[in-house]
Amino acid sequence: METKEKHFLQLLNENKGILFKICKIYEDDADDQNDLLQEMTLQLWLAFDSFRGESKFSSWMYRVALNTAIVFFKKQKRRPDSEQLPGNFEQIDDDLNTEKEEQLALFYKAVQQLDKVEKALIYLYMENQTHEEIAENLGITAINARVRLNRIKNKLKEIIKNISYEY
Repeated sequence: METKEKHFLQLLNENKGILFKICKIYEDDADDQNDLLQEMTLQLWLAFDSFRGESKFSSWMYRVALNTAIVFFKKQKRRPDSEQLPGNFEQIDDDLNTEKEEQLALFYKAVQQLDKVEKALIYLYMENQTHEEIAENLGITAINARVRLNRIKNKLKEIIKNISYEY
């Protein structure tokens, strides 16, 4: 295996959690998550030569993966067979049906209702990035990131409250 490929695979493996979380935020169907994971991996490989090491690999990876997820998400929405039905998410196995997992499933269902930029913001926030890091990754100001995150948190609270009333 070439050195470039080995280096790429090592960096990808060290940061693969980023990709899994983005997939979970942008897609609720397991097959769509796998498709998105493959697409992000491909786009990261194709763009790997553009990584100059001026930032951490994980920061560069966030940008490429989030942009790929946004484009992929737009394509999915345009497909006639990708209609989203309300309340359509996988059942959690009864053996694993703990309170925390139920809360997490509810949270991810709420996140599915956010727009693509809001999903990116909440994802980066969940990764414990500072407002400055979020701003850098998304090309906005730190103040804008802070304001948007506060609005998104309030929006998520409302969505979760509404979802909870459905059950």
